[in-house]
Amino acid sequence: MELAELSEKQTSNRQQGERIILRLTYISRHNPDNKNIEVTRILAQAQRNNERNGITGALVINEDYFIQSIEGARPVINELLRKLVKDDRHFSLQVIECTEIEQRRWSQWSMKHLTPSEHDTEHVRKFSAGKDFNPYLMSTTQIVNFIETLSEVQEQRTSATTDLSFQ
Repeated sequence: MELAELSEKQTSNRQQGERIILRLTYISRHNPDNKNIEVTRILAQAQRNNERNGITGALVINEDYFIQSIEGARPVINELLRKLVKDDRHFSLQVIECTEIEQRRWSQWSMKHLTPSEHDTEHVRKFSAGKDFNPYLMSTTQIVNFIETLSEVQEQRTSATTDLSFQ
C-alpha cells in the first residue's frame, strides 16, 4: 500500500469513529458440535488479531459458556461483533454491555484468558443467580464484576507463585 493510500485510509478511519473507544461484553454458549475446539489455538489467534487491531480484552471460558469483554476503536469492535455473530464455535450470543469508555479496563492484555477453577467456587456462587453457573441469569453488573474478580484472583495467584519461586 502506498503512503498516499495509507494516509487516506487513516483519515477515513478517523472520520468513522476510530478515536471513540468501546467496551463490548457478551455471553454465548459453547457449541457442542465443535468437540475438537482447540482453545489454546483460538486464544493465540485472537491475541495476534487483537494486537494487530488494537483490541484488548478478557475471555472467560468454561465447559458450557463464553464470557468476553473486548475494547477497541468503534469501527473495529463493530466489525469484530459481525464476525462473532457468524462464528459457529458458539451460539446464543447476547450483548450484555456496549459503552463508550474513556479508559481501557483490559489495557495490558490483547486477550486475557480466564478459566474458573474449583478454587473459584466462592466467586461463581457470589455472582451467579443460582447454585449453577449460568451467565444468562446474571445481570450486567454481576458479569462485569465476575470477570474483574476472576482477573484479580488470577493476578494474585500468579504473583504468589512468582514470589514463591524467588524464595
